Amino acid sequence: MDEQALMGLNPNADACYRPCSATYVHTVVFHVIILINAICVCFSHSDDHVKFFCFQVLEHQIKFRHGTLAAAQQQLIRETLMKWLQAQLMNVHPEKPFIRNKAAQVLALTFVMEYLTLWPKFFFDILNLVGLNLNGVDIYLRTVMAIDAEVVDRDILHSPEETRRNILIKDTMREQCIPALVESWFQILQTYQHTHSELTCQCLEVVGAYVSWIDLNLIANDRFVNLLLSHMSMEELREEACDCLFEIVNKGMEPVDKTKLVESLCQVLQSAGFFNIEQEEDVDFLAKFSRLVNGMGQSLVLSWTKLSKTGDAKVSAETLRAVEGKVPLMLQLLIHEDDDISANIVGFCYDYLHVLKQLPALSEQQKSNVEAIMLAVMNKLKYDDEYNFENEGEDEAMFVEYRKQLKMLLDRLAQVSPELLLEAVHRVFSATMQNWQTVQFMEVEVAIRLLYMLGEALPASHGAHFSGDTTKTSTLQSMMRTLISCGVSEYQHSSVTLEFFETVVRYDKFFLVEPQHIPSVLMAFLDHRGLRHSSPKVRSRVAYLFSRFIKTLHKHMNAFIEDILSRIQDLLELAPPENGFPAPLSSDDQLFMFETAGVLIVNGESPAERKQALMRSLLTPLMEAFRMLLAKLPQEAGEERQAVLADCLSHAVGFASRTSKAFSNKQTVKQCGCSEVYLDCLQTFLPALSCPVQRGPLRSAVRSFLHRMIICLEEEVLPFIPAASQHMLKDCEPKDLQEFIPLVSQITAKFKNQVSPFLQEIFMPLVMAIFEVLSRPAEENDQTAALEKQMLRRSYFTFIQTIASSGMNEVMASQGAENIERVLFTIIQGAVDFPDPIAQKTCFIILSRLVELWGGKDGLVGFPDFIYKHIVPACFMAPLKPTFDLSDAQTVLTLSECTLTLHMIHLKRGPECIQFLQEYLPSLQVSAEITQELCQVLQQPDVKVLKNYMKVFFQQARL
Repeated sequence: MDEQALMGLNPNADACYRPCSATYVHTVVFHVIILINAICVCFSHSDDHVKFFCFQVLEHQIKFRHGTLAAAQQQLIRETLMKWLQAQLMNVHPEKPFIRNKAAQVLALTFVMEYLTLWPKFFFDILNLVGLNLNGVDIYLRTVMAIDAEVVDRDILHSPEETRRNILIKDTMREQCIPALVESWFQILQTYQHTHSELTCQCLEVVGAYVSWIDLNLIANDRFVNLLLSHMSMEELREEACDCLFEIVNKGMEPVDKTKLVESLCQVLQSAGFFNIEQEEDVDFLAKFSRLVNGMGQSLVLSWTKLSKTGDAKVSAETLRAVEGKVPLMLQLLIHEDDDISANIVGFCYDYLHVLKQLPALSEQQKSNVEAIMLAVMNKLKYDDEYNFENEGEDEAMFVEYRKQLKMLLDRLAQVSPELLLEAVHRVFSATMQNWQTVQFMEVEVAIRLLYMLGEALPASHGAHFSGDTTKTSTLQSMMRTLISCGVSEYQHSSVTLEFFETVVRYDKFFLVEPQHIPSVLMAFLDHRGLRHSSPKVRSRVAYLFSRFIKTLHKHMNAFIEDILSRIQDLLELAPPENGFPAPLSSDDQLFMFETAGVLIVNGESPAERKQALMRSLLTPLMEAFRMLLAKLPQEAGEERQAVLADCLSHAVGFASRTSKAFSNKQTVKQCGCSEVYLDCLQTFLPALSCPVQRGPLRSAVRSFLHRMIICLEEEVLPFIPAASQHMLKDCEPKDLQEFIPLVSQITAKFKNQVSPFLQEIFMPLVMAIFEVLSRPAEENDQTAALEKQMLRRSYFTFIQTIASSGMNEVMASQGAENIERVLFTIIQGAVDFPDPIAQKTCFIILSRLVELWGGKDGLVGFPDFIYKHIVPACFMAPLKPTFDLSDAQTVLTLSECTLTLHMIHLKRGPECIQFLQEYLPSLQVSAEITQELCQVLQQPDVKVLKNYMKVFFQQARL
């Protein structure tokens, strides 16, 4: 082979060799005999990249060209691979792992292609060749694992044909060679267990992988299990041996056989001392062992579940005893200080509680087990000293996930024995709160956390925890009283502070029962414990929780409104962009503060004049800041500085918009006398639409405000809409238009005929702006631009649908014949030409509605002609397109609307429609018999029959 070409294969090679290499490879790959002979030579090359490349070439031949190779060429590949394997047996220095892995992959591919036909002795040939040679065994084991990946691995998707082939391969292997393979694994394990731990672990992995589908008796026998147990005592092998036993336990079996297997394995493990986990210091091994015990426990529970359904009480009771026998070990692992070990047993623990939940009554031992699990969960929920609250990383994220698992256990405990859980939490909570000043933060946090978790563990309709069952309500009330009055909100740790506020808000209905506690909680929210806390994380969360608290209890806030507003005034200021100091709250957090202020003002008992004054004092500073910043914006030269100012302006609009969330409808806006304040806001914000810079963010903010004002001010907003729309349609980007259309649709749907003159005026400018954007050329592979256009097209069709369905056909009818025709053609195009079922469905809904409005005798002039020239053909051309996928749910809905359009045409045009179809359908090569049948079904009154018929019609038409 050309040495220069080979040098070019190395990724670090000089660039001048690479073209030579590419040409050479291209020439050689298509001459199979030359290629394979060349590869034979190259296997002895000193460069690893050359060897790896050779295996890649072989892989390509086997994967994509195997079926086209002559028998001699296939034979040559087999011989080449076996020669390479034989050479490995003599190597003093084995090949690099990446080459061995690639070789194993190529051998596995060859096996898959040839085992059932050309190479039935594949395994015997390899086993006879490698024997117990160290290098040979390594490649053999890698090959067996690669075969597992190709044939067995359920995570890899296979075609139906590949799945059938794989089943046949496994069946043939079971018949012909599995006993020999298992024997080879036993010999390898026995031979190398003391000398080559890495190879032995590899072999254990193979056994674990194959045990799921081979005869278990080949593995689960005295000699094999004893060997595995001896490995459990060897430091280098024990983790892999544990995984192997786990796979054996997990194998699908009949429940009685599974119980026997697990029990015999447990007895052997117990007598070998593995259950004495206090003496075990290796946490990595214990994590594996915990997983094994979890597998054994879950297997027993599954067996019990199956047996209890068969009604065999005796066998079922024996299995339950077997489950109960593992509980002490489960508890030891659950309370282990290492969370990984504990987490691995949670599944068994959860399933065991599920068993107890199904029993008619619990024995004293079972109650004791429940209490022990409860205490373990309460203990394990605690943070450790090393948890980093200010900068949470991977370890912290893992603990949060672990906590979620423990919460599942707590919820399940509540289902087994709610009284026991309530009592236990009350006991722990009360003891901790009595001494919170002297207790570590994690103890205090978990005590409050447990109270918080009861809210979900003991569910109540709409959070009504303080009505109904007196035992529960009195206990919860007592704990809430203690939480608020014991002073724990002063605890100097952010986790305790956050848990305090989370719990107060979870049980906000408590304050409806005992409103005398509201003032002290309000002070906690407003002072250094809450919104003034030193931690930004705490301040941020408290801003949100405070808004929830106020929303629930606004009726009890009248006496505190003005005091609260004065205390949070500085948190309601728009942070100026030139200020170098960090704001106490982020702009997102401030949204909650403005909403809270709005809720307090609107729901207070003050007269309307006072409410208006309070709302004005809240919004005026925003308006003043907005005017000043908007005047500055065009004068700024730097784009970065412009973006900062635009961001600040957007926040001002967003804050004003958020205050309006306090209003349910226009009536409350009027009742509060706040209409004028919001109209002033509108007049202040709308000039931003004509700002020459930063159009995108400013338009987006003002558009959102207009959406809110349409709800709050109703027709009072209408005078502002035409000018605003005019500005928003200038120099549009796809995103601008896409966001503007829902605003026009909202106005259309809400005000209907009131806005007809405005819509008639804006209709064509809007449509023309959309056409202009859609017609802009884009890069062929620009997925973002293509998606933006698709979304804009959908928005456009939705807009037309809103107008049609609002009964405002005069808006379109008044646009002149040429413009109407242009719009109608876009709808036909949307229905037929674009492979987007969502848009197509909308287009057929529009067409159906227009036929209903204009398709009768008194309809639009020339429209019946349009129906026959374009709408009826669209109803057939769209479903006949190759892109119209009738196995897709959205497409089926499109076909349904398409059918309804045909149905509507028949309703409006009657026999004339039938006559047209009888002439039209033959042009689509539809037989006279089918044409007649379709016309008859179309005349049936039941639309469902027509829909079913049309689906079958198009399925057959496309065969």
